[in-house]
Amino acid sequence: MLRTYDHLLGHPLATNPEALYHAPFPVLSHNTADDPIFTYGNLAAQRLWEVSWDQITQMPSRLSAELDERATRAAMLASITENGFIDNYHGIRISSSGRRFAIKNAVIWTLTDDQGHKCGQAATFNEIEFL
Repeated sequence: MLRTYDHLLGHPLATNPEALYHAPFPVLSHNTADDPIFTYGNLAAQRLWEVSWDQITQMPSRLSAELDERATRAAMLASITENGFIDNYHGIRISSSGRRFAIKNAVIWTLTDDQGHKCGQAATFNEIEFL
């Protein structure tokens, strides 16, 4: 995740995995399954979605958005091909308890393995507005 972010955006997201896990901003990733599952959610993401590590890493990523927002979210994720990232995504999300919030200017990028094969997508943002 750190390598791909640095490569695509030209600057580091965090200095190392521990710093990323404890960063003050949410960072999440999901795999490439037909119904992608979150593979990572740092502490800030766990707090925002009100879940534990075990819960977030078993959660389909589509459940992070309300039902009526899921089609828009899916279309945006599918469109990240040309540059491998976008850095201005806005959307409405929902926590496990039903708390709604807007994310603004999110960076969403494609994750690749060492051979360049797509292995997921990741997102980070630090603009949150509770609704």
